[in-house]
Amino acid sequence: MKTTVIFLVLTTTFLQNVLCDEFQKVYQWKQLAHRKQEDTARSNIVFREQIQPQQSSFNESFDSYNNIPMGVTHHKGRLFITIPRRRPGVPATLNVIHMDKVAKDEQSPPLDAYPDYIINQLHNDYKADPKRIVSVYRSKVDACDRLWFVDTGMLEYPDNPIRVQRPQLWIIDLSRDRKVRTFEIPESIVQQGVGMASLVVDVEIESCDKAFAYIPDLVQGAIYVYSFEKNRMWSFNHSSFSHNPERANFFVAGQRFQWDDGIFSITLGKRNTTWRPVYYHPMVSTSEFTTSTATLQNETLANEGSYESHFQSLGERGPNTQSTMHHHDPETDVIFYAEVNRNAIGCWNTQNNFTTENHDIIQLDHKGLIYPTDLNADVNGTIWVLANNLPTWIYARLDVNQFNFHVWRQTPRKAIAGTKCDLY
Repeated sequence: MKTTVIFLVLTTTFLQNVLCDEFQKVYQWKQLAHRKQEDTARSNIVFREQIQPQQSSFNESFDSYNNIPMGVTHHKGRLFITIPRRRPGVPATLNVIHMDKVAKDEQSPPLDAYPDYIINQLHNDYKADPKRIVSVYRSKVDACDRLWFVDTGMLEYPDNPIRVQRPQLWIIDLSRDRKVRTFEIPESIVQQGVGMASLVVDVEIESCDKAFAYIPDLVQGAIYVYSFEKNRMWSFNHSSFSHNPERANFFVAGQRFQWDDGIFSITLGKRNTTWRPVYYHPMVSTSEFTTSTATLQNETLANEGSYESHFQSLGERGPNTQSTMHHHDPETDVIFYAEVNRNAIGCWNTQNNFTTENHDIIQLDHKGLIYPTDLNADVNGTIWVLANNLPTWIYARLDVNQFNFHVWRQTPRKAIAGTKCDLY
C-alpha cells in the first residue's frame, strides 16, 4: 500500500513537471528594472539617485518594488509590458522590450518606456494632460498592427487614490510608432476608469476602419463598445457581468482573501457570416457566458435596454477555476484560461459541450505561474502568459531574492497536445 502511494505521488509530480515544460519560459524577474538615461535615446526617467533636493516633495522617483507588471503583449519581436500605477515610483506604465537586442543568456532584461518616458511621465502637481499616459493594465494588438489600450487616468495609491484625468482609449500604429487616435471616455459612460483592466479588438485586416473595441468594466459591471468608424461609445449592463459571491474566496501562494471583481475578460470566437460569438466572464466566478458581436455592435439596442435575453450562461468550468484573462484560438477552436486560484492555464475546446468534464489543465506551476494575470496571443497565434504573484505583493511581501514575475509562451497545438482539448 505504501509503495502504491509513493508511486502515485511520484507519478503526479512527474505529470505536473511535464505540463510545466509544455510552455517555454521567455523571461523572469526578481524585480523590474529600467535602463538609465544614458542608455536610452529618448528618456526622461528620474532615478532616486538623480533626485534634486527641490524635487524631493514629488515622490515619483523610481521604486523597483512598486513596479508590478500586469500585462504582456507580443508583436513582431517587441514585448509590451504594462505596469499600472498602484503605488508611487512607476516611471512608465507602458513599456517595451526589443527582444532581438536581449542577450541570449539574459533572463531579466530591463524595460524601456513606450513610446518614450516623457509621454509616460506625471506632472509634478498631477495635473491632467491628455497627451500623457497615466495608468494602463493591459493592451492588445489588432490585425492592422495597432496597439490598443485604456489609460484609466487613475493613480490607485493605497489610502490616497488620485484621479488625474478622464480615462482614454489609445490606438497606436506600431508600423510607424505613431498615435492613430485617442478617445476620451465620456462621463455619460462612466465616472472614472479604474475598472477598465482589459479590452479586446474586433477587426478584419481588409477593413481596419471598421474596428470595434469591447471593454469590460470589472467595477461597474458593464461592457463599453467603441466604434472606430463612428468614433462613438455605448454601454451594456447585465446581471451576468457581476461577480458571484459564492466564488469570492481565493487561496493563492499562502494568502487567503476575498475579491469582488466583476466582468474581467472578453474573447471572440470564429466569425459566422457577419457576426462572431463573444465569450466573457467575471473574475470572481467559475461560470462562462456568451453573447454575439451583433448584439454588442447594436447601439440602438444598447440605448433601448431591451437586451436581457441576448446574454446567456454557458455553464460552469469547475471548482477553483476563477480566471483573469482568456483567449480563443481560431485555428484549434480552443479557449485558454488563466486560472488564478490553481496557478494554472486551463482549456476548453468549443466543439465540445461546455461541461466541467470537458475542461482540462495544460500548464500547472506553483512557482512560475503564481497568479497568471494576462493571457493573449500574437498575430502568429502564439500564446503569451504573464504571472506576477500579485496577492503576495498586496497582502504580504515579495521575496526580492526569488523570481517573482514570469513570461511564458507556447503555440496552441503544442499546448493542448494529449489533453481533453486536443481533438485532432
